[in-house]
Amino acid sequence: MQQFTIHKGLVAPMDRENVDTDAIIPKQFLKSIRRTGFGPNLFDEWRYLDPGYPGQDPASRKPNPDFVLNQPRYKGASVLLARRNFGCGSSREHAPWALDQYGFRAIIAPSYADIFFNNCFKNGLLPIVLPESQVAQLFDEVAVTPGYELTIDLARQTVVTPQGRELPFEVQAFRKYCLINGLDDIGLTLRQKDKIQAFEAQRLATKPWLAHVLPG
Repeated sequence: MQQFTIHKGLVAPMDRENVDTDAIIPKQFLKSIRRTGFGPNLFDEWRYLDPGYPGQDPASRKPNPDFVLNQPRYKGASVLLARRNFGCGSSREHAPWALDQYGFRAIIAPSYADIFFNNCFKNGLLPIVLPESQVAQLFDEVAVTPGYELTIDLARQTVVTPQGRELPFEVQAFRKYCLINGLDDIGLTLRQKDKIQAFEAQRLATKPWLAHVLPG
C-alpha cells in the first residue's frame, strides 16, 4: 500500500450529499475478478453520456462536459471535496479502489458512511472529516480559485489552505500509523513473517503428517 505522509494536490469539488457507492463505481463493473482497472469507470453514470460496461475503451466514450471531473480546471485532481454522508449505500470495496486508481489520495467531507470510511484506510486513501462550516468555506474558495490546492500533513493532522490557514483533523492512531508506513492488512501480517515461518516449521516437526497429501 502506498504511504501517505504529506500530500499537496489539486482539489475537485463534488457538490452533492449522500453520494453512494453505486454512483462511485456502478454495479456492472463489480464483475471483474481483478483489483485494478476501476479508475476509468469512477462516477461512470455521471461522467459519461453513453452507457458504460466492462471492457470498454475509455477513449471511445462520450464524456459529460458538465461533470466536474471532465472540466479542464480539475484535470489531475488528487483531493476530492465532498458533502455529508459520502460513500453511503452498499459495502463494496471497489469504491475506494476506483477513487484511488483514478488518482485521488484524500477525501474531505463532513461525514462518511462507516463501511466506506473503514475501507478507505485499508486501501491507502485518507478520508478527512472537517466541520460542515469549514467544508462549505473550502467549496467557496475552490469555486473562485482555479488551480486551488490543499496540503495535507498526516503526521501533524492538518489541512493547509493556499492562504496558510491550518485546519486540524482527527484520525485514529492505528490508522494513522498504517497510512504513514504504507501498511495494509497483508502488510501488517507480513511483518510477522519470521514468527509465522517458525511456527509452521515447529508444527511440521511435531505433526509431520500434516504435510501429507491425501489421495485424490
